[in-house]
Amino acid sequence: MKNEQELKDIVKNRYAKIAEQGKAENAASCCGATTPSNKVYNIMMDDYSETSGYMEDADLGLGCGLPTQFAKIDKGDTVIDLGSGAGNDCFVARHETGVEGKVIGIDFTPIMIEKARANAEKLGYNNVEFREGDIDAMPVSNDVADVIVSNCVLNLVPNKQKVITEISRVLKPGGHFSISDIVLEGNLPDALKEDAEMYAGCVAGAIQKTEYLQYIKEAGFQNIVIQKEKPIVIPNDILEKYLSAEEVKGFNNAGTGIFSITVYAEKPGTKTEKPKLKMVDLQEEGSSCTPNSGCC
Repeated sequence: MKNEQELKDIVKNRYAKIAEQGKAENAASCCGATTPSNKVYNIMMDDYSETSGYMEDADLGLGCGLPTQFAKIDKGDTVIDLGSGAGNDCFVARHETGVEGKVIGIDFTPIMIEKARANAEKLGYNNVEFREGDIDAMPVSNDVADVIVSNCVLNLVPNKQKVITEISRVLKPGGHFSISDIVLEGNLPDALKEDAEMYAGCVAGAIQKTEYLQYIKEAGFQNIVIQKEKPIVIPNDILEKYLSAEEVKGFNNAGTGIFSITVYAEKPGTKTEKPKLKMVDLQEEGSSCTPNSGCC
């Protein structure tokens, strides 16, 4: 079994290549990492195209859910996206938080950071920034975020408990997260678990759903809810790269479930109310506000 740094290097190198692939190629594989299936459907991703804030150039087809749809983002919130890629979820989050808020994307692949920054510049967003770094050691201070989102990324990190602890650190008291990820019910065959491509493809790095939820509970989060769950079916033409015909048949009949789940949880504490700006209507009858009165 490879150590943590070796697994991180596998993912970083693979996702640098994925950044240069087309969305269709990524969407037809497992998180863009495996050889695309000849089946004409998306294996993991959900369709963002009708989502407010969506930017096609930023959608690499790498997600397994729509966490921003469930994230309860308010105007003025500070939002952090873990594993931000080319910026898609950040731009959707920015639509929700508005010009009053701030969005920070974190990714450890330099080319992804470059693509995301270029996309933000195209959109003219000056309240969306992208920071290079690991999500198990975030380049962010304590108690910064109102909301954290992530789309099919935690399963790529060897030490998932450390990431969840980091999420707790950077969330404000009373803040919350909505994270889409891949989890298991039952055991994967060794040939899938040990393959580097399947690890980068969001499958081999997935853990049991009960274990995943237990990590969140042990980190002190409360009001834990699975907001959405859907099964992930890996087509036989991908499985056949790793398993014999007999093993593929056994895997499909074994009752092992691979699922995309979107999990919501809250950090204990009281959420601080944001100050509300009072807008003065200069056209209001009787207003005494003038450029020299000091109220403007």
